[in-house]
Amino acid sequence: MAALLNAFAGLPNAAEPVTGWITGGQPTEQQLKAFKAAGGQVVVDNRDPMEPREFDEPATVRAAGLEYISLPIAHGAVTTDTMKQMHQTLKRLEGKKALLHCSSGNRTAAALIPYLMADKRMEQDDAVDLAMSIGLRSAELMDIAVEYANGLS
Repeated sequence: MAALLNAFAGLPNAAEPVTGWITGGQPTEQQLKAFKAAGGQVVVDNRDPMEPREFDEPATVRAAGLEYISLPIAHGAVTTDTMKQMHQTLKRLEGKKALLHCSSGNRTAAALIPYLMADKRMEQDDAVDLAMSIGLRSAELMDIAVEYANGLS
């Protein structure tokens, strides 16, 4: 799977916390093409569609032959329902090669916590530590993700 991660050289907070899933910040057009060439299948964009970008990401992703999923995690507007939507999306992505990103990796890393706890059976502290190691910086997002994950059990 190193080829997937190698497609994102230079991507902020690029990591592969779950085999086949790359997380991180905003990719470039070239990184998206390299991801497809490395066997990538799906891009989950956690940025709000109104956030500024250097290029038309949905069009670029689709033109590369990748599936594009927009699931915004908007600063200050995240609820446990947002986490539920992301968790359900992640469960559907099992076995697929995916890129999960926001602008820096912070929001995406937080949204991975419920999946890590509920589906990968990680302890809360381990899931939070992993999320922090791949870009989580927001205590608020962490709390919402953990609250949602704890409600699953």
